[in-house]
Amino acid sequence: MRSNFDDCLTLTLRAEGGFVDEAADPGGATNMGITRATLAGVRGHAVSKADVRALTRAEASEIYRTIYWSAVRADDLPAGVDAVVFDHAVNSGPKAAVRTLQNALGFQQDGLMSRRCLRAAQATDPATLVRDLCTLRMNFLKRLSTWLVFRRGWTARMETLERAALAMCVSAPKPEPASLQELSRAAAQTKEC
Repeated sequence: MRSNFDDCLTLTLRAEGGFVDEAADPGGATNMGITRATLAGVRGHAVSKADVRALTRAEASEIYRTIYWSAVRADDLPAGVDAVVFDHAVNSGPKAAVRTLQNALGFQQDGLMSRRCLRAAQATDPATLVRDLCTLRMNFLKRLSTWLVFRRGWTARMETLERAALAMCVSAPKPEPASLQELSRAAAQTKEC
């Protein structure tokens, strides 16, 4: 399976922008969406606002791949769905993004990405799942105390994300039909979970 990381990262970075130090943002100083606290955690020592400002795209990319993309197992999600789950993880953390995916799929919302959840995501129409995830996330954003401050930007971000994710669903190569042997093996694995 081809990773969609670079396309999804580009989409998220467009929404995140460059260096920002917005007083109303609980994350404080950020660059490309990476907060000072996240950068300090990755580097293993305190960092200044100047360090955040000097963050390179290469380092930001590695942070995003390690902390967010891999944590939600985005390489195992259908194209388009990976973009929405990843972007949500960036904004709210991987567990929140997985809980939203679990909610959309009708699973218990524990925030842990299981093989069963991944299989369900892979078996669901990706366009429907993208729409459901975006609706659930918008509902979540509207309940935040900072909604009135950031509503325009968040709404635009979600509209852009949904359009791009739906385009990814359409352009993604369709999997080959499974053989009878593969279907039997998948059914046996489902019983294990």
